[in-house]
Amino acid sequence: MDNLWIWVVAAVVAVAVIVGVVVAVRGRSKSAVEAPAEEPQVEAAPKAETPAETPKPAAPAVETPEPVAGRLVRLRSRLARSNNALGKGLLALLASDKLDDDVWDEVEETLLTADVGLDDTTAVVERLREQVKVLGTRDPEELRRLLKAELTAVLEPDLDRSIATAAPSGEGPAVILMVGVNGSGKTTTCGRVARVLIAEGKSVVMGAADTFRAAAAEQLETWGARVGAKVVRRGEGADPASVAFDAVKTGADDGADVVLVDTAGRLQNKAGLMDELGKVKRVIEKQGPVAETLLVLDATTGQNGLQQAKVFGEVVQVTGIVLTKLDGSAKGGIVIAVQRQLGVPVKLVGLGEGPDDLAPFEVGAFVDALVDGAES
Repeated sequence: MDNLWIWVVAAVVAVAVIVGVVVAVRGRSKSAVEAPAEEPQVEAAPKAETPAETPKPAAPAVETPEPVAGRLVRLRSRLARSNNALGKGLLALLASDKLDDDVWDEVEETLLTADVGLDDTTAVVERLREQVKVLGTRDPEELRRLLKAELTAVLEPDLDRSIATAAPSGEGPAVILMVGVNGSGKTTTCGRVARVLIAEGKSVVMGAADTFRAAAAEQLETWGARVGAKVVRRGEGADPASVAFDAVKTGADDGADVVLVDTAGRLQNKAGLMDELGKVKRVIEKQGPVAETLLVLDATTGQNGLQQAKVFGEVVQVTGIVLTKLDGSAKGGIVIAVQRQLGVPVKLVGLGEGPDDLAPFEVGAFVDALVDGAES
């Protein structure tokens, strides 16, 4: 009997355990089904930032160059201040109580010091002496008139000082070759000549054929951007003749009136570089003749500038002189000397640092500035 109860109790306990296990298992299953699956936490990708646009530099405003007419008159005071030693010295000597040989020797020395040159100095002094003797005048106004007349005559006012803006062949652009030694201000002058031409209503293309100086092409592009002139350039060390050829072709394709070709500064004692300048001209002329070759000279170099001019004249046919820094030279006679010795007219003169301080050379205004400015 006792054993029976033991088995009954054991059976009840076993059933209770089984039921408990079943309930527990079912509860877990139900929880697993009902509980929503947890989504994995995915970090949000950072939003791509829109790169800030680099502001483009504003294109430089295209300038309108100052009218060419009357520039030399506007700049006359600068010319008078820098060169009045010549006019002042001559007037003082001619106003001496006695015009003897000593005074005339001083007149001659004054002209020579101003770089007029020996032959022209001798000719001017002889003519002045003769006229003063014939007229027998000592009137200051009459002496001034005589001095002006002699200086005007020796400057040959009838020479053609216009810049060629038409191709000799009648087709395509007029090509102007800019030549000169290092330091003469040639590239700057090229930019200023472009302004002169644009002020006269011409369209201009510039060729940066000075490929030995990277700064030269950049400088020319700056000048071109200011007045809306296209600049043709290549990398540093490129063949200058090829750049010049491309510039002329571009000018022809664009229908430009004038192509300005800036060449490297050539030292007159380097035959190889001078030969290369001749090559540039020959390559250009495969498309048509060069209309003008302008030699840029620094007025402050005096007689040395004449030696440079002669060498350039042997390589290319120089047709005109651009005399820079004339406002900084007390030797205005270099204008006379360079014309007389080369037989080439001074066409433009630089009288300051401003972009429009390049003026067509006018004999009358120049002589007035020398003589009349001597009293200011």
